[in-house]
Amino acid sequence: MTQKGNVPDADNKVPHLSVEEAEAIASGTHGNPFSVLGVQESDGRFVARAFVPGADSLQALTLDGQPAGQLATSSVGGLFEGRLAITRRQPLRYAASNTAGDTWEVDDPYSYGPVLGPMDDYFIAEGSHLRLFDKMGAHLIHHEGSDGVHFAVWAPNARRVSVVGDFNDWDGRRHVMRLRTDVGIWEIFAPGVKPGAAYKFEIIGPDGERLPLKADPFARRSELRPATASIVASNLEHAWGDNAHRTHWSKVDARRQPMSIYEVHPGSWRRHDDGSFLSWDQMGDELIPYCVEMGFTHIEFLPVSEHPYDPSWGYQTTGLYAPSARFGEPEGFARFVDGAHQVGLGVILDWVPAHFPTDAHGLAKFDGTALYEHADPRQGFHPDWNTAIYNFGRREVSSFLVNNALFWAETYHIDGLRVDAVASMLYLDYSRKEGEWIPNKDGGRENLDAVDFLKAMNKATYGSHPGIVTIAEESTSWPKVSAPVHEGGLGFGFKWNMGFMHDTLSYMQRDPIYRKHHHSDLTFGLLYAFSENFVLPISHDEVVHGKGSMLTKMPGDEWQKFANLRAFYGFMWGYPGKKLLFMGQEFAQRGEWSEARQLDWDHLDDPRHHGMQDLVRDLNRLYARTPALHARDCEPEGFEWLIADDDANSVFAWVRRAPGEDPVVVISNFTPNVLTGYPVPMPQDGDWLEIFNSDSTVYSGSGKGNLGKVTATRSEDGRAIAELTLPPLATLMFKPG
Repeated sequence: MTQKGNVPDADNKVPHLSVEEAEAIASGTHGNPFSVLGVQESDGRFVARAFVPGADSLQALTLDGQPAGQLATSSVGGLFEGRLAITRRQPLRYAASNTAGDTWEVDDPYSYGPVLGPMDDYFIAEGSHLRLFDKMGAHLIHHEGSDGVHFAVWAPNARRVSVVGDFNDWDGRRHVMRLRTDVGIWEIFAPGVKPGAAYKFEIIGPDGERLPLKADPFARRSELRPATASIVASNLEHAWGDNAHRTHWSKVDARRQPMSIYEVHPGSWRRHDDGSFLSWDQMGDELIPYCVEMGFTHIEFLPVSEHPYDPSWGYQTTGLYAPSARFGEPEGFARFVDGAHQVGLGVILDWVPAHFPTDAHGLAKFDGTALYEHADPRQGFHPDWNTAIYNFGRREVSSFLVNNALFWAETYHIDGLRVDAVASMLYLDYSRKEGEWIPNKDGGRENLDAVDFLKAMNKATYGSHPGIVTIAEESTSWPKVSAPVHEGGLGFGFKWNMGFMHDTLSYMQRDPIYRKHHHSDLTFGLLYAFSENFVLPISHDEVVHGKGSMLTKMPGDEWQKFANLRAFYGFMWGYPGKKLLFMGQEFAQRGEWSEARQLDWDHLDDPRHHGMQDLVRDLNRLYARTPALHARDCEPEGFEWLIADDDANSVFAWVRRAPGEDPVVVISNFTPNVLTGYPVPMPQDGDWLEIFNSDSTVYSGSGKGNLGKVTATRSEDGRAIAELTLPPLATLMFKPG
């Protein structure tokens, strides 16, 4: 009969557990099984307790297979106790059998010591740990003589946390974790667990409720949706060959380098004939050569981190540390990035620290409380997206996100992070009515915690990875978004110029006859063009949700639609700022983008679409090889208006400059009229070569132009003037010849 308390049994001198503790072990409600299971010391000798459901007999073995003692059954099924014939504390495994004749071995996780140490606790508690991704989640390690996996998860308000998976029949009683009380982190070393094992965390909340199984916030790999388990990932062993690429970017000022970004949704750029996704290796074989041929300098992926719902495009992520299983194993993504780097392409990821979905297996109410989010929906819930908002003021949450930025830079060598929805982070009243938000401590609408987080993220990222860039999608006039933190800025390298996108598309969608009344739509942007380091985005957001494609936005008949779009791209590539174009728009896809199918590549059978593709390719190459068009993208001395007030003709002309380089003159005519003998002030007299003409027959234009060259002569007032032919709905570029 089992006795209460630690009273030695008269027969084998084993101190039995109380009935209450034994039943707590068997029911999975014991808060600290490490205090009673595994190897324990009693009266100067070692005893072992183990919970092995389904076993009728259990023999303890040392790791080298030597018998260490026979364990006896207790009054609770599956619980065994017995004295050990060992002289030092050491890990054990058990030889188990049952009356049906089945035999198996079980590694004892409770006979191993902790993996995390006091310095981890210190830095985690301080919120300054910059290697959390090496400590949290699931990691293959060799510990105290055994190979296995160390699991660690933050759940400070939980009564009990277990790791469950296909290695323990998803039984939450088998691997109840050890709580590090100072930091609220639960950990366990699970010997024998192999790469590829599926797992989740089983959590009992503070009120005793067993929560839905939770995926690992730090998981480096996940199951393919609709399955939601985390996967124990192999240690990433990739032999990187991108040192030259990374060294180059670490030594240059990105503001003065050409950056022409191809924005890609990896699930719909191309697909197999059966509609299935390309793997990262297959994308590497097709997408990388395509971008090189097209002259892009960077690929920017919509979020590649794991997400449950395809139509969210990745912006509602449940696995910030895991490349999506849709495209294969994580090693494939590493190979893609390395392959891009080896041919000079950078890789930028869309990154989403602004919000997260409330799927049951995700971060929402993770330990039964509002852990990653605010408890008050006025602070912790996004009305626009029906998602939760991170509690940026909680140092553990801020550290989780900062470490994620560092993780992608270090583990996958990514070149940049484009941070989504920054405006929604900066303002407490974003998309909220009066009374639906809580002011900050000073009574204002600014989210001071989010500001501190963004500054910390940028400081850590640039400090650890000098070749990286961070880019803010920020749609308001918040000052100094792309200024360094030490100068009072948020610390981003660049900011999306949403005003450029809005104003230019508003102008271009108008019938040319009305454009003269809206001339300032294209000139106003130069009043603030150098207040930030801008990227000019024509992104996925402009070609979905009823907005049409870039081609269908353009007015006029078929010829005019193509001509307008060619002229606009020429205008954009000549305008100060880095360039971003969403996939499909480089060949003027007609239909709106859909994440559910590949791009309409058959359009390229039409010479007009092929001509548009050739135009974007030539613009990219011209932009990259011409310093005047990129080296002062972010500085006012790189731009000067030549013609800004000819609203009657809807003509714009300006000069782009870079120190020690030939200037480039850019001229756009946004009417369908051919203007002959049109006088344009030039920076100097002499011959000027026509280096780009969007109306060229090569691009399916009408072929109007200046036969490759014009001459600027001095007028009576001393100015250099060239009389040009301006083709209809066209942009021209000239350099001294």
